Amino acid sequence: MCLLLAAPLAIAAERKVVNMIAERFSFVPSQVKVKVGTEVEFRISSEDTNHGFRIVEDGINEVIPKRGKGELKVVYRAERPGRYVFECSKPCGAGHTMMRGVLIVEE
Repeated sequence: MCLLLAAPLAIAAERKVVNMIAERFSFVPSQVKVKVGTEVEFRISSEDTNHGFRIVEDGINEVIPKRGKGELKVVYRAERPGRYVFECSKPCGAGHTMMRGVLIVEE
């Protein structure tokens, strides 16, 4: 006897790896575009001191180690369309408030 169960298939999310550099007073790249449903893996290294990586709208706030001390990995699931600002959350000098970028999530 064969028993069949009807169940929705889980669709694996696409993953996009973004290699990013943080340095006074910028993120490179400073703009990232993805489709809704994408998992974004940010791999962020610093070219100078410790920096922060905060996605304001979603409560992500991590420390990027200073140059030579490794990288930060953050996985973010882009669940809804919009523009999501990311910024340095660790004071890093006179241009700290300009150290921002944007994650653009499209339909």
